[in-house]
Amino acid sequence: MKQSFAISAEVRTMHGKGASRRLRREGKVPAIIYGGTENPQAIQVSANELMKSLKHEAFYSAILNVEIAGKAEKAVLKDLHRHPVRNDVMHMDLQRVLANVLLRMHIPLHFKGGDVAPGVKTGGGIVEHQQIQVEVECLPKDLPEFIEVDLSELNLNDAVHLSQLSLGEGVQFVELVRGNDISVAAVHLPRLPTEEELAEDAAKAAAATPAAVGKAKAAAKAPAPAAATKAAPAKKK
Repeated sequence: MKQSFAISAEVRTMHGKGASRRLRREGKVPAIIYGGTENPQAIQVSANELMKSLKHEAFYSAILNVEIAGKAEKAVLKDLHRHPVRNDVMHMDLQRVLANVLLRMHIPLHFKGGDVAPGVKTGGGIVEHQQIQVEVECLPKDLPEFIEVDLSELNLNDAVHLSQLSLGEGVQFVELVRGNDISVAAVHLPRLPTEEELAEDAAKAAAATPAAVGKAKAAAKAPAPAAATKAAPAKKK
């Protein structure tokens, strides 16, 4: 059964970088909801509640129930702006969805059976995940939470393509519509380093050796720290 997510939002009246900084200090995340038949609306949501939802993979591809000032709307997460160091959410973009209008979303791939694939178990190969998510187009009611990829029958040098994956009725891959039957996973032998890569590693090691020797020589020449001496006890008179 699909997970459902609710977002409680407030109308945001303050705008600009300074106002956004104040909101974040108050534990709020500035956001915007747009699309559908209404104008874009600036909103703000609780940072703590949002972070709890973001821990669930399904949140990124689910139809969200957004309540703004007592009004319920359906939307999907379209973009997150994060702090480059702290990873805090700086801003969020939501897009309204309409029941009768197709939407495009990136859906995560769930891989299974890689450990028992003949190419891995007896062929000595490894699984390469070439895609971790794919873009689909469908009505909101048909939006899948994830797409399963079965790797259990793959032999060495086999691959799984989009056209081999099962989708629910009314769902299609955007890349297939464009004529691109891309592969999402493959089994192949581990890649050995090339002669150029081996030569580059050897050159780096040789360049690092003189520096290491120089440090060792400098440490050997440095005077030893003076030993601590105990004060002689005072003679009794």
